[in-house]
Amino acid sequence: MEPKASCPAAAPLMERKFHVLVGVTGSVAALKLPLLVSKLLDIPGTCVIRAWDRSKPLLFCPAMNTAMWEHPITAQQVDQLKAFGYVEIPCVAKKLVCGDEGLGAMAEVGTIMDKVKEVLFQHSGFQQS
Repeated sequence: MEPKASCPAAAPLMERKFHVLVGVTGSVAALKLPLLVSKLLDIPGTCVIRAWDRSKPLLFCPAMNTAMWEHPITAQQVDQLKAFGYVEIPCVAKKLVCGDEGLGAMAEVGTIMDKVKEVLFQHSGFQQS
């Protein structure tokens, strides 16, 4: 049995060329938020956040069903991520796949792209187009 590969984000700093990380999640956000907040980030797919260069922006786009979004624990977890300096791209209200109507839908792609450009421009002086 071969050893498990290490987290790709743990590569030496000089190998990292990313300027921004955008976490886009679907209904699993309700499961991953507690993991991010509690620092149990050794689960594949989340370890990149623990190894992320904190001098670079990290944006997250939560999306989940309305009941999950409105639960007070979700607000605490989102607040904790923002306290780490991460940038929230808020969810929006609309009819969800589960049939609920209300907050919980992921922001539109255009909104996400606009926010990424805005943060890159503010952080690095990248040109907006």
